[in-house]
Amino acid sequence: MADEEDLQKFLKNVDEITSLIQEMNSDDPRIQQKAILETEQRLLYTEEVPEEDGCRTTLNKTTINCSQAPMENADEINSEAFLASMELDAKERARRRRENRVLADALKDKGNKAFARGDYDAAVLCYSEGLNKVKDMKVLYTNRAQAYLKLGDYQKAIVDCEWALKCDEKCTKAYFHMGKAHLALKNYNMSRECYQKILEISPKLQTQVKDSLNQVNLQEKADLQEKEAQRLLDSGKHAAVTVKNLLETLCKPDQNPLFYAGGIEILTEMMKDCTEQTLFRTHNGFSIISENEVVRRCFSATGKDVVGETVCVSVLRLWQAVCSGNEENQRLLLLCPNLGRLLPSLLATRLLTVRQQSFALLLQLTQTDYGRSLVISHLDLTRLLEALVSFLDFSDKEANSAMALLTDLALDERFRVWFQANLPGVLPVLTGVLERDPMVTSPSALCRCIALMGNLSAEAAVRRQMFASEEFREACLGLMARCEEDMDFFREVMYILLGLVMNLCLQSPFVYEQVWAVEVSRKCMFLLNSQDGGILTRAAGVLSRTLSSSRKMVEEALRAGVVKKMIKFLKTGGQTASRYAIKTLAVCTNSHYEAREEVIRLDKKFGILMKLLSSEDEMVVGNAALCLGNCMEVPYAASSLLKTDVVQVLLKHAGGDAQETAMQLNAGIALGKLCTAEPRFAAQLRELHGIEILNSTMKYVADP
Repeated sequence: MADEEDLQKFLKNVDEITSLIQEMNSDDPRIQQKAILETEQRLLYTEEVPEEDGCRTTLNKTTINCSQAPMENADEINSEAFLASMELDAKERARRRRENRVLADALKDKGNKAFARGDYDAAVLCYSEGLNKVKDMKVLYTNRAQAYLKLGDYQKAIVDCEWALKCDEKCTKAYFHMGKAHLALKNYNMSRECYQKILEISPKLQTQVKDSLNQVNLQEKADLQEKEAQRLLDSGKHAAVTVKNLLETLCKPDQNPLFYAGGIEILTEMMKDCTEQTLFRTHNGFSIISENEVVRRCFSATGKDVVGETVCVSVLRLWQAVCSGNEENQRLLLLCPNLGRLLPSLLATRLLTVRQQSFALLLQLTQTDYGRSLVISHLDLTRLLEALVSFLDFSDKEANSAMALLTDLALDERFRVWFQANLPGVLPVLTGVLERDPMVTSPSALCRCIALMGNLSAEAAVRRQMFASEEFREACLGLMARCEEDMDFFREVMYILLGLVMNLCLQSPFVYEQVWAVEVSRKCMFLLNSQDGGILTRAAGVLSRTLSSSRKMVEEALRAGVVKKMIKFLKTGGQTASRYAIKTLAVCTNSHYEAREEVIRLDKKFGILMKLLSSEDEMVVGNAALCLGNCMEVPYAASSLLKTDVVQVLLKHAGGDAQETAMQLNAGIALGKLCTAEPRFAAQLRELHGIEILNSTMKYVADP
């Protein structure tokens, strides 16, 4: 029993000494000094209280005098018992650690819930209790550091991040929180080092690191601006002093609206360079203007009179002057209460001057990546989209500028994420665009807006929601019909619209939308009579995706001469047109014997299909093989290929290592049909040792 107690005491001392060593190596001077003091106290205690075995240490720590320990019971020491005791102790320690880990995890979850509801003090307490259970649990350190950041206790956040890095030197979350803490403390270089370290550890986080480093640079830039502006103000520079005095004047409450409008206009004229912009910021200019009750009433009035309009325009011009080239001012402006809803509402107003100045401000804010990110983060995007779309009612110049701005926003990944999540709310707005009369809408602006829908519909989740809306689908059909009335005038609109429809048709098979698919197919069959190459190509693209939905539609297409037109495409069209044409032929020949016969009549020796089998486009090769295999079911068709290398070509594709497995399957099927139709091809296949490859392919077809 005494041995067990001694062992426990020894292990406890080891833990305490290890902890002291770690603290003495800390980068934090306070922790290091504390550890040194505790070490000295421990040494003094050791000198005053000798160990029970008689071992004593002199003051100069150079001589050790150990008396001989009693050896009367030496023979009774059992090494095996000692090892067993050690093993038992290790198991006990492991058990306690598992129990503590469970408790620590529970405390972490409790802390996370407190953090989520904004109770950061409670979160810190939970994480601290968890660390009392398990000292080396890095997630508790990083979570507590995040809570400290929220509480503004940046130094403690840094210490926790350092401890997390002792647990895992590649903990990117620790470097991220440490970078934020150093930034808050204006340790800009140290903040940059943290973010650069993240990039070294995980290059895939380049986008996040880039944003963080940009934030460091902007804050350092703003800090330098404020120091310089204050220096000039202290030196009595006239412009600096005037800005300060004007802001103090505008603080007067309940003045005539024109009093504020006049003062704001003078202030706008003073915004000549960065110094004046910075002093506006540092002297609470944003809150002085945005919280002024008279100004707020002018902005919120439904029907603005001349005075109210004057105030609104003067404030919007001031915002432009204050934010021009000044990222920190842009950020503070967009953080102003209610601006997220106010600016979109001003964009939608019928007052020309207010609308123009609002749009000018928005255009200015979105000139840079940083400005666009601010707009996406802080404005009400649903209202903003509605407001920008409403510009289609105005002049061509205004409409095109609004659509260009909306297109730029849509290039940002954050906008796309928002759009996908909020599409049900904005889909009626987009449907309304498709329902517009193209005769009274700027054609170029309308094309930009429809092209934007087409680009966004490339995302499967977006496309699925658009296609699920009957109103949206019918609006597409309606606009196609209106464009057909004057194809020369609406050629560009039809071309862009076909791109959107092509994307929507990727949602096939059409289960409940066959009627819509049939109507779209009919319109595209009509468009195949066009002389415009772009229209022809996209119409063929739509047909390649819709014909398979209805056997009846294929029959209509055959009567309208679709095979002849697709063969013509394959002879004279480009790569994209050929891709659509061969797929259309594959669909037609797959279901109709008449289509196979017509292909053979128009391509007697299969020269076109053989050429397509040599394409580098696996999709083209796969559909060409499918079409060829279908044609082999026509009697005597196979014999026209006897003098070709079709067996070698198909065998190469069937046994090759293609990305498109459909190509391999179609080539294998075509090879099988070829050999069945003409025995001489089977002999060639045996000579090429291709039976094994074909059998393997057929097994794969039977059991995909």
